[in-house]
Amino acid sequence: MHVPVRALRQGELHSKSEGESSAHIRERVEITRARQINRQGKANNLLTAPELEKHCQLSDGDKALLEHAITKMGLSTRAYHRVLKVARTLADMQEKNHPDTENISEALSYRTLDRQ
Repeated sequence: MHVPVRALRQGELHSKSEGESSAHIRERVEITRARQINRQGKANNLLTAPELEKHCQLSDGDKALLEHAITKMGLSTRAYHRVLKVARTLADMQEKNHPDTENISEALSYRTLDRQ
């Protein structure tokens, strides 16, 4: 997975950032991971295809969106499952029971960056 990051401007490297602290990010990651373990006994990246189908239920519209994107992008079944795992994780981070259009679109955008 790739995430675009802009280049730093001169002087930014040594300036104080108003961003989120590492401790707070770590806490959010730990909460998200615990949510996954409590639901399915393992992290999302370790889910098998049948487990993914069970824990990553999509609406009919979201299934159609994902299938259309997979076809248009020419992605494999393996890539399809990777997109679902990322979408499931994004939903977990937002405390959603199931991934939605926003989560699927974001997961697909990361996949698009991998292909560039």
